[in-house]
Amino acid sequence: MVNDNTIAGIQQIGIGVPDVHEAFKWYRENFGMDIPVFEEAAEANLMLPYTGGQAQKRHAILAINMKGGGGFEIWQYTSRVPQAPEFEIQLGDLGFYCTRIKTTDVKESYAFLKSQKVNLVTELTIDAGGNETFYLRDPWNNLFQIIKSDSWFGKGMQLTGGASGCMIGVADMERSKNFYAIILGYDTVVYDKEGVFEDFKCFPRGTSRVRRVLLKHSKPRVGPFSKLLGASEMELVQTLDRQPRKIFENRFWGDQGFIHLCFDISNQGAMKKLCADKGFPYTVDSGDKFDMGDAAGHFSYIEDPDGALIEFVETKKIPVLKKIGWYLDLKKRDAQKPLPNWMLKAMRFNRVLK
Repeated sequence: MVNDNTIAGIQQIGIGVPDVHEAFKWYRENFGMDIPVFEEAAEANLMLPYTGGQAQKRHAILAINMKGGGGFEIWQYTSRVPQAPEFEIQLGDLGFYCTRIKTTDVKESYAFLKSQKVNLVTELTIDAGGNETFYLRDPWNNLFQIIKSDSWFGKGMQLTGGASGCMIGVADMERSKNFYAIILGYDTVVYDKEGVFEDFKCFPRGTSRVRRVLLKHSKPRVGPFSKLLGASEMELVQTLDRQPRKIFENRFWGDQGFIHLCFDISNQGAMKKLCADKGFPYTVDSGDKFDMGDAAGHFSYIEDPDGALIEFVETKKIPVLKKIGWYLDLKKRDAQKPLPNWMLKAMRFNRVLK
């Protein structure tokens, strides 16, 4: 049976945008997401359950930060206009509400992003765990939380690293807690609180009464990319005074917003069995041979209890140094053993500065 040790960490957050290159530039300049792992224009012909039953063309860039954390899969439809939500997304609506970005210094990150004239939706504030934090929106209205972390890998161009978790709206807290613990290994409760929270007050319906539960994984992640991807946390939020709506209601996967949460794993077969046994069968399965331009692997999707899309990727090939054609074949390596730091850090030579 699979356990949480099959997961190396959050590989990436999928972000649907109207202009992939403009978004890559913004995330590079403000979050230090400046290493493009792959860039590809192709047809998403395996995601038919979530794209209206028709294959859709898209352009995607997977960008990472060498300080560590999950990447961003920046994703743009090219065969249709990516749709924004039809309604104002409110605190507690179902799905990926906010992405957590880790930093070495919250105050300094606040000062830097303020100097960049980023849309800061809160000043420095305190979250439910007593941690200093703040929230901002990108130019496409996606919400990000900046939070301090002690989980780091290498050197980057900003104080911030990559993604270190999500805030997720849920309808049934106990069912969702069980899902994120059993399937994804977030089995430890950091806090479980109800009320109206100061750090939420600037959000739409942010003065609503909610239950918020922060989860972390008790066991360290293992696998080839575990050191790079690092530790992560999930905050589940359930509104207690209204009926929430699905964030992607009446829209396609790939439309504007946080489209999926992707985990790097080392055993698709065992993960598929675990998900099926627990009542969360794969809804998409690429099979063992799938190319994404410079990278290759085996990907699959399940839905969390409220329909938010969780992706699993078993990486087979990844570019380390594109300029000299150095690609890493992971099929020949121990799936539980981290890659050497020097090998991963060589990807810094792929950095895009402007």
